[in-house]
Amino acid sequence: MSAIDFSDPTTIAFLTDALTAAGVEGLEISRPDGQLRIVVSGEGGARIGAHEAATRAPGPAPVVVKAPVAGHFCAEHPAVPAVSGNLPRSVSDADILGFVRVGHVLLPLRAGRSGVLTRLLAEPGALVGFGDPLFEIKLPS
Repeated sequence: MSAIDFSDPTTIAFLTDALTAAGVEGLEISRPDGQLRIVVSGEGGARIGAHEAATRAPGPAPVVVKAPVAGHFCAEHPAVPAVSGNLPRSVSDADILGFVRVGHVLLPLRAGRSGVLTRLLAEPGALVGFGDPLFEIKLPS
């Protein structure tokens, strides 16, 4: 089987048509020689949140929790305490901070470190890509 040529516009058009027909909102493929990201905008288009960097206090650099996959960022869910308007707050390494929704599947976002959850870095409901920053946790000094 030969490798798919992701630089070919015909291949990209075929993939985009297939995603649209299947009702999939996006696709991200990473390989050592490059990356392809297709986002199918529906009604209202895709939303991607961006925030400016704030001035940091002295001490250890904060930990940034990043998206493990591309999908829609869910900051509020009955299984987790509401993040919006509830910052800063203490979190443990096993706490679930939110989810990334891929189709009907919710992938949990764990804090990974104990500390103080200080910032929400993406807008709830935003389409996020692999590695996009979602939360900031300040580590204890």
